[in-house]
Amino acid sequence: MRIRTLIQLSVALSVAGFATTALAANAADYKAAEAKAEAAIKEAHALRNEWTTTGSEMKKAKAAADAGKFDDAVKHAQEAEALAKASAVQAKEEKKLWMDAVIR
Repeated sequence: MRIRTLIQLSVALSVAGFATTALAANAADYKAAEAKAEAAIKEAHALRNEWTTTGSEMKKAKAAADAGKFDDAVKHAQEAEALAKASAVQAKEEKKLWMDAVIR
C-alpha cells in the first residue's frame, strides 16, 4: 500500500511538471528546474535513500540541456525532482514503520 502511494505521488508530480512545460522552455526554465531537482536530490541524499533512477534522469536532463533541447531537459529535471521527493517520502515512511514495528 505504501509503495502504491509513492508511485502515485511520483506520477502526480510528473504530470504537474508536464503541465508547466506547455510552452517552449529556455535555458532559464531548465536552470530553475535543475535547481529544484538538485535540492530534492540533496534531501534524499541526506536521508540516505537516493534512487538510482534519479541520477539517470538528471544525466538525461543535463545532456538534453547541453544539446539545446530545453523542453526535454526540463522534463527530465522535473522527473528527477519527482523521483527524489518520492525517495525522501519513502525514507521517512520506512523510518517510522521500522520504529513502529520494532520498538514496542
